[in-house]
Amino acid sequence: MDDCIFCNIVKKEADCDIVYEDPDSMAFTDINKQAPVHILVIPKKHMRSLAEIKDADLPIIGHLFDVVNKVAQQQGISKKGYRLVINCGIESGQSVWHLHIHMLGGRRMTWPPG
Repeated sequence: MDDCIFCNIVKKEADCDIVYEDPDSMAFTDINKQAPVHILVIPKKHMRSLAEIKDADLPIIGHLFDVVNKVAQQQGISKKGYRLVINCGIESGQSVWHLHIHMLGGRRMTWPPG
């Protein structure tokens, strides 16, 4: 996907602050931070949205949540807590069509989120 910014980040063709990487996933700081810690966790394989995953994708989805735990510990937010957000579709606010998990922490979160 040449026009996907996250695919370009995976290929190291776009600049970002990578905080974690393994063969299947990557985590980097969101450029539009909504909290002191705002990390995006993505699969390296292009998947448009959570609504389009297949059975074969389930292992990577589970892996992404393992990455979230590792990054939360690395960022020092695992004990106090953090929020995960996955936007799925236009009405949710999804603006990048590559599955990603927003990991927000470092401050008290309010409810409802918006």
